[in-house]
Amino acid sequence: MRACRIEPPVTEPAGTAAGSPFRPAQMRAWFETRRDEMVDLLMRLARMESPSRDGRAQGEIRERLAGELEALGFAAEAIPGEEGCDHLRATRASPGGGRPTQLLLGHLDTVWPLGTVNHMPVEVREGRLHGPGVFDMKGGLVQMLFALRALREHGLEPPCDPVVLINADEEIGSRTSEPHIRALAAPAERVLVMEPAYGSHGHLKTARKGIGSFTLTVRGVASHAGLDPQAGVSAIHELSRQIEALFSLNDVERGITVNVGTIDGGMRPNVVAPLAVAQIEARVMTAADAEEIERAITGLMPTQDRITLAVSGGFRRPPMERTEANRRLWRRAQEAAELLGLPIGEAQVGGASDGNFTSPLAATLDGLGAVGDGAHADHEHVVVDAMPQRAALLAALLMTPPEER
Repeated sequence: MRACRIEPPVTEPAGTAAGSPFRPAQMRAWFETRRDEMVDLLMRLARMESPSRDGRAQGEIRERLAGELEALGFAAEAIPGEEGCDHLRATRASPGGGRPTQLLLGHLDTVWPLGTVNHMPVEVREGRLHGPGVFDMKGGLVQMLFALRALREHGLEPPCDPVVLINADEEIGSRTSEPHIRALAAPAERVLVMEPAYGSHGHLKTARKGIGSFTLTVRGVASHAGLDPQAGVSAIHELSRQIEALFSLNDVERGITVNVGTIDGGMRPNVVAPLAVAQIEARVMTAADAEEIERAITGLMPTQDRITLAVSGGFRRPPMERTEANRRLWRRAQEAAELLGLPIGEAQVGGASDGNFTSPLAATLDGLGAVGDGAHADHEHVVVDAMPQRAALLAALLMTPPEER
């Protein structure tokens, strides 16, 4: 069967000549008539399973997305990642050149292993499209493609040139894509992140926690636990004390969480443990809190003689804070939603995204993707009726003029 691809129309809709104004009611109606096409494309993309670290599997969806973008007038290119997990960048030349840009940011990798579709079939049930990766975040990619298609078909030229980056390693930390994300965000007027919306009401995400990862290594002195226990110093005992200190850093009111997720250590039951290791994750709402917590963790001191501590790691994803630039972009989203007759709200969430990298560099708005539930869970789904609405909102944001400098 021939793949269904987004193509420009044979004839342009009436009243949509190049340079015509954005008409919210007309645009929302256009998206409503494309609901079935959006569902069809999302089902196709979901069946192209694309787990992180599987370059061969990711190749199919990357090529498909590149083809969709090229059909919309973009030049698409692969950016090398690790083990064939390449990222996709797409740009289009503006008529005049030298105009500001706006970055559309998404990812094609999912947490689901190959074969998940066999027990999590891609199907529509009771107005919900179920399947691995449909919510996080292939639904957002479909909405993005249709928003770009709508502007093209209606002869609307965005005042800021759209640049698309779809990375292949977001679910595992964006290690190879981070430099490219930062490089494209730094000169951009704004960054629109196609991650899923928050909650059943589809709130946009205007703040995210930053995430730090640390390893604490405790070295003690081994001895025979029965014959000469006083000759040794237990690394496990010391680690238990350090864990108490770590958990004391938690501050719910400030949104600070410090969690010791795994511990390992010791040799045998009859040996005083010479080594113990803990893996720690910390999440914070502000850059100032990140600095404070990182100093506290890296500054841990032994509580016993002959014990040594070593801490590695840090805050790799900064918080996405409600900066003034981000607040102005949020207000523009509110205005666009009002013109479209759509309810809209905002949320602060504990999870991180690539928007954490871009927020210190450019105005960033997250959660513009699908409305649904079940990210990383067996009940993952998107609400079908919300897809045209979210695509219309994105189209309206793409048409927002740049701020005066």
